[in-house]
Amino acid sequence: MKKHIIATALILAASTIAGFAKELTGTVKAIDKSHDSITMTDGKTFTLPEGIEAETLTVGEKVKVVYSGKAGKLLVTAFHAVP
Repeated sequence: MKKHIIATALILAASTIAGFAKELTGTVKAIDKSHDSITMTDGKTFTLPEGIEAETLTVGEKVKVVYSGKAGKLLVTAFHAVP
């Protein structure tokens, strides 16, 4: 019984955490290397974390961005190019 309760709690916690992440597919409009951020054609600006460098992206590239919001900023947790 105790294992069942723990397993249920872990599943609930994982689904709650996953619920905070959002995804967006769009085209990169601008890259701000000094602030490690990108702006998409829809006007949303995303801050890149340590380990994801702005230099790896190009203007006009279509990407899928996984992000979360914190303190009014959109923080990228992952991204990849899409065809």
